[in-house]
Amino acid sequence: MSLKNIIVIVLMGLIINSAWSTELLNVSYDPTRELYKDYNAAFIQYWQEQSGEKLTIKNSHGGSGKQARSVIDGLQADVVTLALAGDIDALNRYQSILDENWQTKLPNNSTPYTSTIVFLVRKGNPQNIHDWNDLIKEGVEVITPNPKTSGGARWNFLAAWVYAKELYGSDDKALQFVTDIYRHAPVLDTGARGATISFVQRELGDVLLTWENEAHLALIEQGDDKLEIIIPSISILAEPPVAVVDSVVDKKGTRKQAEAYLHYLYSDKAQHIIAKNYYRPTNPIILSQYATQFPELKLVTVDEYFGGWSTIQRKFFNDGTIFDTIFAEINN
Repeated sequence: MSLKNIIVIVLMGLIINSAWSTELLNVSYDPTRELYKDYNAAFIQYWQEQSGEKLTIKNSHGGSGKQARSVIDGLQADVVTLALAGDIDALNRYQSILDENWQTKLPNNSTPYTSTIVFLVRKGNPQNIHDWNDLIKEGVEVITPNPKTSGGARWNFLAAWVYAKELYGSDDKALQFVTDIYRHAPVLDTGARGATISFVQRELGDVLLTWENEAHLALIEQGDDKLEIIIPSISILAEPPVAVVDSVVDKKGTRKQAEAYLHYLYSDKAQHIIAKNYYRPTNPIILSQYATQFPELKLVTVDEYFGGWSTIQRKFFNDGTIFDTIFAEINN
């Protein structure tokens, strides 16, 4: 066979292979890197068995607010798996790129897993940190990301606010308490993973406010001889949702694959992958199988406590609102 014929056959094979391969982009937030690495492998195998189609799945990670901004600016995400519903709602800020009723498309308000906010401290807990009020003790440095760019940081902020309001009984007292926490923060990274790096690798601070799964991952990577997890008396039920970006999948012709990708998150196999990555499965039967991994604590929801993310964003995180006031005060 001539070299020319060999080249033709190889090129035809490449064309055929590419014709049967579809690429999806999942735009997600910082601490889901490991989860979606495992999940993508499982879904690619499942989808090929079901349809015969080869998939390539790419992931983009960063602070949730920053990721939402990238999609608004044109990043062609087939699906978004962000830290909070407010960031997905924000995608329609300037033009309609997904169904405004996106949370009705999947179970549990399109939330296949949950998490909460815990503390990560140095081994032996040298600053004796056990609850939120210990964060404002003299000499304690708190590592938390910036709520303007990080979804995890907004969960941190709200969990601290809930604690203070429950303890002191007013928004004014909660405002002062949360302001004091930020006075103890030497740096505000743009995302949760950056904050983990600051605490674990750069050894900044005495306590990291972080996602439960992120704390467990740091413990596994660093060893329980270096770090330990502290469970506060009260925290917040973090509900990271998922959605198809309709304008993108309709343009690319990937709706079928994108919808299946999100639906499969609720399958038993995926729920076990979720639990093994230290997110809390929404399937109660599977969650119960990991009971020792997920300690019970008092959790409040943003809907019952704050009236939902649209209210929260207007009150706390839009330009010129409460967080900007706090930031200006501590930098004066």
